Amino acid sequence: MRSKTPLALMEQAIMVLVFALAAVLCLRVFVWSDRTSELAEAKDMAALRAQSAAEIIKNEGRSGKSEAEVIKAAAGLLGGSFSDSTGSLTVGYSGDWKPYKDGEKAEYILTVSPKDSGEEKLGAVHIDVRESSSGELLIELEAAWQKGES
Repeated sequence: MRSKTPLALMEQAIMVLVFALAAVLCLRVFVWSDRTSELAEAKDMAALRAQSAAEIIKNEGRSGKSEAEVIKAAAGLLGGSFSDSTGSLTVGYSGDWKPYKDGEKAEYILTVSPKDSGEEKLGAVHIDVRESSSGELLIELEAAWQKGES
C-alpha cells in the first residue's frame, strides 16, 4: 500500500499558497485605502486654503486695485511670493499645511494667477492647489469680485 503523506503535504502547500495570495491582496487593499484617505484629506485642506485665498483676494479687490495689485497684496497676507513677470502668487505648504518660505521644500503649492474677466469693473483670478512631488491637481477654482471705486 502507498503512503498518502505526499498528497497531504501537497494539500497543505496549496492552502498556504492560497492564504499567502489572500494576504497580499488584503495588504494591497489596505495600502490603497490609506492613500485614498490621505488624498481626500489633502483635497479637503486644499479646498480650505483655496477658499481662504479667494476670500482674501476678493476683500482686497474691493479697493479698486488692478488684479496684479490685489494679488501682490494677498501675497503678504498669505505668506507667499509674488512674481512681477507673471503677476501670479505662489504659496508653498508643508505636509501639515503650514506656509513655507522656501517653496522648493513644500509638499503642496497654491498658485493664484490673474484672469481676464472680460469686464472693466470685474476682477478675476484663477486659483489652483497641486501636490508638488507629482504635480497632481487637488483643486482649482475661479474667484471674481466687483471692483470698488478708488
